[in-house]
Amino acid sequence: MLRKLGFVVVALGLALPAWCVERPGTISGYVRNAAGVPQMGAVVELLSSTTQAFTVFTDDTGYYSAGGLLPGIYSIKANATSFLPALREGVGLRAGSRVLVNLTLTSLFDAVRIVPTRGSADEDDWKWVLRSSASRPILRIIDPQIASNSPEARIDHELKGSLSLVAGAGSDGFGSASDMSTGFSVERSLFASDTIGLRGNIGYGSAAPASVLRASYSHQMANGSDPQMSFTMRNLPAPFAMPNGSLQALSLTTSDNIALGDVIEMHFGSELQTVQFLGRVTAFRPFGSADFHISPDTFVEYRYATSEPDDLLEKGFDSSPADLSDAQPRMSMVGYVGALEHAHHHEISLSHRSGKSSVQVAAYYERVVDPALTGVGEFATDGGMVLPDIYSGTFTYQGSDLKTEGLRLVAQQQLTSSLTATVDLEYGGVLTLENPAANLQDAQQWIGTRDRVSMAGKISGVTPKTHTRWIASYRWINGPALTSVDMFNASAGRADPYLNLFFRQPLPSFLPVHVEALIDLRNLLAEGYVPVIGHDGHTVYLVQTARSVRGGLNFTF
Repeated sequence: MLRKLGFVVVALGLALPAWCVERPGTISGYVRNAAGVPQMGAVVELLSSTTQAFTVFTDDTGYYSAGGLLPGIYSIKANATSFLPALREGVGLRAGSRVLVNLTLTSLFDAVRIVPTRGSADEDDWKWVLRSSASRPILRIIDPQIASNSPEARIDHELKGSLSLVAGAGSDGFGSASDMSTGFSVERSLFASDTIGLRGNIGYGSAAPASVLRASYSHQMANGSDPQMSFTMRNLPAPFAMPNGSLQALSLTTSDNIALGDVIEMHFGSELQTVQFLGRVTAFRPFGSADFHISPDTFVEYRYATSEPDDLLEKGFDSSPADLSDAQPRMSMVGYVGALEHAHHHEISLSHRSGKSSVQVAAYYERVVDPALTGVGEFATDGGMVLPDIYSGTFTYQGSDLKTEGLRLVAQQQLTSSLTATVDLEYGGVLTLENPAANLQDAQQWIGTRDRVSMAGKISGVTPKTHTRWIASYRWINGPALTSVDMFNASAGRADPYLNLFFRQPLPSFLPVHVEALIDLRNLLAEGYVPVIGHDGHTVYLVQTARSVRGGLNFTF
């Protein structure tokens, strides 16, 4: 009996190591830039002395995953257009294990931010969400003493900037970008943990000059917190011939992030906005979210919002580079009295990732007071009921208040290393025009709330040889509507109504400047236009989003 037992022990001792060696492992993580924006289509190479190089691409959330890797020591390198390569060496992979490695890409003028933390470098510090924007980058170092002695930590200042020339039809509503505009941004890092920035936009063309200027400050704390503060000034000349018709808006925005271990992560802030337009109006807009991680692949999130999310971050930078639409006041007018749009959005969602697939289920409640609807068309008189936008060729009309509950289902699948598909299904209330023959002067009393079903499909990818980044989406709704279903959707399924195309194409340059051409097409087929009779008898249209064609060049220094 003892001899047989000894034989079994020896056999297991020989078989188990061999079995463990053959079990493959997985290395995954996120690739972001220094501002925390996910980098879609980045090339991630995994190198080992015992195996051949393994190459994968990131999806539109910046996520990559390399499975079937043999145990060993790996070096991981990430590359993307206009960024310096990021390298992580000495990554140990045990048999059957999963290792998370987040990489931060920096441009030539990016500051190097090092955040020393306690614990193992393999600790699960990542947070993924089904939304276009992502959390701030985290660079982990095991020993804080190493961080203080590294050459990168002694960098006390860096400078980067960009210049953008954009032309076309803005069609976003009152206060949107001019038909032609020049945007600029300058950012400087101080003492490797503080960053100050200045962004602006000057519009010109068929309208009088308009200007937007924003100054910002952020500080990276040792505990991972990242408090930020920005001050924005917007000046728009009078959109019509009347005294005090110009708009001047000032806003102060503060925000911060706090992580409580690996279970809870919170993001919160507020915006104080003062608008001088036919009188003075002040608005306080808080916002925040709390994420509760049930497991590394599953979390529950509560989100509160008072303004619509900025979907331009998904495209890498603003399609109107310094439009600063997140600070734009949503204005309307009735009887020559201006009003700000006020909104409250509560949402709870459950998100889960499995391999290359992600799913989110969400329920929400939202209330919008004095909603600013977008219209298209020309008329001779307005009676003080509409707010013309000489910058985009549209006008703003005040609708009835919206109060609704709704549901959302989002599914995302990485089809290939450079191609991602997303499907979004929504149910909720929208504003509709109950009387198709109503005229614009009394259309407000015919605007009501109706439940609608909306479905969106979106495909995004990167062309391997030309490095063209593109996004194509189409959102369908099962009836006439003046607003979108789930206007505050910040998930990966967010898409503008109807057919939209976006392209970013790197161009060759003989100067030490990165040049990109961009094309942004919204509602390309001009769908969803609801006709109403204008004050002068001509037909105008209320729309969810107006057709828009914009393009230009972006220079990054």
